Amino acid sequence: MENKEDDTMYTPRFTVGNIPKKVRLGDITVRDGFQHEEFYVHPDAKIWCIEQALKCGFKDIEITNFGNPRIIPQFGDCWEITERACRLREKYNVEAEYTAIAIAKDRTYPVIEAKKAGKPVPDRLLIMVSTSEAHQRTNSGLSHREYLANSEVVTRDLREAGFKVCGAVSTIWGCPVTQSATDLDWAVDLTEIFFRMGVSDIEHADHDGQANPVAVYDYFARIMDRFPNPDLHVAHFHVTRGWGLTNVYAAMQAGITRIEATFGGIGGQPANFVDGRPVKGTGKYYYTNPDAVGLVTMEDLLVMLNGMGVEHGIDMELAFEYGHMVEKICKRSLRSSALHFGDLPKYGEIKTTRNYKVEEWRERFPQPRYTVPGVPENVW
Repeated sequence: MENKEDDTMYTPRFTVGNIPKKVRLGDITVRDGFQHEEFYVHPDAKIWCIEQALKCGFKDIEITNFGNPRIIPQFGDCWEITERACRLREKYNVEAEYTAIAIAKDRTYPVIEAKKAGKPVPDRLLIMVSTSEAHQRTNSGLSHREYLANSEVVTRDLREAGFKVCGAVSTIWGCPVTQSATDLDWAVDLTEIFFRMGVSDIEHADHDGQANPVAVYDYFARIMDRFPNPDLHVAHFHVTRGWGLTNVYAAMQAGITRIEATFGGIGGQPANFVDGRPVKGTGKYYYTNPDAVGLVTMEDLLVMLNGMGVEHGIDMELAFEYGHMVEKICKRSLRSSALHFGDLPKYGEIKTTRNYKVEEWRERFPQPRYTVPGVPENVW
C-alpha cells in the first residue's frame, strides 16, 4: 500500500483533570539558580541571562538578593545588577516585573531609601517564612513569632513605599533541617497571616523536593478553597527526588497558573563554599551531594506545557539558547532533557503516517485468532 500522510488533526476526546489553558512562568535562574553555585558568577553573565529572559518573553524575573554579602557573597553585586537590569527593561520597553529577596529586616530599608532617592530598585520584594521553626531559625535566626512581627512592619513600610511584597511560605511539605513532615493547615494559616499583613501574593515553596503529587494537590486545593484567585499564588518546586514536573502538574490540576523554574534546573540552598573558600551561607548543606539538587527545569517545563497544549508565551528557540548559555556559565552539563532532545508537537496536533488500514485486518480476522480476555464479543 502506498504511503500517504493523513492530514487530519487528532482532537482529544478528553482532557486529564482541570488543566488551565494558560500559565504565567517566572524565571528565577539568576537569583535562586546561581545562589547555589560554588563559584562567583560574573555580573555580565547575570545580566546576559536577565536580558535573554526579557527577549524570551518572561514577565516575572528574580534578579538578585539583598542579603548580607558576607553570608551570601554571590549577591555582593546586588545594586549593580539592579541598576543594569532596570536599564535593560527601559531599552527593550517591555513590561516585566523584577523581584529581589530581602528576608532580613535590616536588608529591606536600604531598598526603600534607594527608591525614595530615585535610584533603580526592583518592583517586588520577597520575604519568607518557613512552616518549620528549625528551618526558620536557620534561615533568619528568629522564631516564628519574632519573624512575623518583623514582617508585619516591613510589609507595611514596603507597601507604603510603593513596592509589591511577595510572602513566601516555605518547607510546606517537609523540613530539610529536621527531615520531618509539616502540617499543611499550618502552611495555609501562614498564607492567611501574610495576606492579613498586606502582601501582594504568595510563593508556595517546596524547599528541597519533599513534596509528592497527592500532597501538592491536597495543599493547593485547600489554598484555592480559601483564596480562589490564581493570580495570588506561585508554585515553587525543587527536584531533589525527581518529582518536580509531576508536582507542577498536580498544582495545575488544583487551579494554579503561576509557576517558577530555573534554566538547567540549577539552584538550591545558598552555597557555603564559593571560589575555593568556605562562607557562612545558611549553614551546613541539607544533603551530601550539592550537585544533585535543584529546581524544576525551565526547558523541560516549557516542552511539557507545549505538549499539553498549555499557552505560556515564551519563545522556545530563545529559551533553548538561554539554556545552552547557562550550561556554559556553570561549566557543566545540567539536568535539562529538553535542551538535548528538543521540543515535541502539541497534544491534539499530532500527525501520523499510516501505510495500512485496520479494515484489512478486520477482513482477514473477523474474530481474533485467540480470545482476548475481558473484551466483549460485540467489539469485534
